[in-house]
Amino acid sequence: MQIYRQSRRLRDVRYDVRGPLLTEAERLESQGHDVLRLNLGNMYPFGLEARPEIVEAVSRDLGSGQAYSDSRGIPEARAAVADHYRRCGVAGLRAEDVFLGNGVSELITLVLQALIDPGDEILLPAPDYPTWTGAVNLTGGVPVHYLADESDGWNPSLADIESKVTPRTTALVLINPNNPTGAVYSAETVRGMADIARRHGLVLLSDEIYEKLVFGGARHHHAALAAGDDVLCLTFGGLSKAYRVCGYRAGWVAATGPLERAQDLLEGLTLLANMRVCPNVPGQYAIPVALAEDSPWGADVIDPDGRIERQLALATERLDAIPGVNCVAPRGALYCFPRLDTERFGIRSDEDLVLDLLRSEHVLVTHGTGFNWPEPDHFRIVCLPDAAVLESAIGRIAGYLERRAHTSRARGPGVGGQLSRADLM
Repeated sequence: MQIYRQSRRLRDVRYDVRGPLLTEAERLESQGHDVLRLNLGNMYPFGLEARPEIVEAVSRDLGSGQAYSDSRGIPEARAAVADHYRRCGVAGLRAEDVFLGNGVSELITLVLQALIDPGDEILLPAPDYPTWTGAVNLTGGVPVHYLADESDGWNPSLADIESKVTPRTTALVLINPNNPTGAVYSAETVRGMADIARRHGLVLLSDEIYEKLVFGGARHHHAALAAGDDVLCLTFGGLSKAYRVCGYRAGWVAATGPLERAQDLLEGLTLLANMRVCPNVPGQYAIPVALAEDSPWGADVIDPDGRIERQLALATERLDAIPGVNCVAPRGALYCFPRLDTERFGIRSDEDLVLDLLRSEHVLVTHGTGFNWPEPDHFRIVCLPDAAVLESAIGRIAGYLERRAHTSRARGPGVGGQLSRADLM
């Protein structure tokens, strides 16, 4: 009997944010359990709705949205993106240097397909947003992970990055503000990464989807400014997070630097954009409204009433208070990425840990190795629920970990191994 198998190219592709854990959560929900999903940075289900001006712009142009657009996106939206970066100090960016896409995730895959030959090495942060590693593997490249320094606010180690450059290295990826750690990279770190790209002739790929979600006096630094005129920089951004329209899939990538030497690459990206026909057209009409210079987008709009910032601080404080848990305070994005004492909690597999947490407490988080962190000692929690729900969720996590610690101690020293659910009953 013929067995139909997936492509071998998918062998090393993972996206655990929506993987087997979500399947198990759906199974539990089908049995009548209420599962608190803290695995996705999805704004609307947690009451964070878009501004009415953005929704009205899409509604107003639904008729025009019946037609295909230019494969790179509607001109007015691409011009709005170029204007946005020029106001941020990125001189000379033109609308024709901007490609729109169905969110940053699609554009990551398109850019890497245009850039990578089999065997090319791409430098990626560990932890990273898993679409980056998955897309590198899917396109035949080799992901090479450099470590972020947890003791330095999760800033990447420049020395570690430099040590991993080889003749096959093609590009350097930075994710700033960072998902999953919540780090906002210092100006020194961003300049240092641009300098590494400059010295080694690398393309700088800068994922800045959370650029406006920075808190506590932190400041976001655009990689394109540090890259200047002599480093090819592709900057990824979009409306999903800061403007709370995840489902509109309105993202972009903007190319800056020595574009005269990148025409062949950009022609390849145009070819791939043509093959997907065009981005979702109605969602594109939100971009000019969101990015307009005279729009009233301030901190009270990006983070209404400071809610996200307060919830990040609350989650950090509550997680850090759990014995055996340490949490670096996030300075941006929507997440905490706490560290667990693996010996105290008897952890060998962080995926098994969060699966058991889901089954026992009905709280869905994502394990750290799902973000290509090398050790089973972290997990990511989304901090979007209101304070009362977030406190309840972290309270359930604390109770679960306390039971694990008690069981691990009862086993005694030298009795290792992953604890099973039966052990905790």
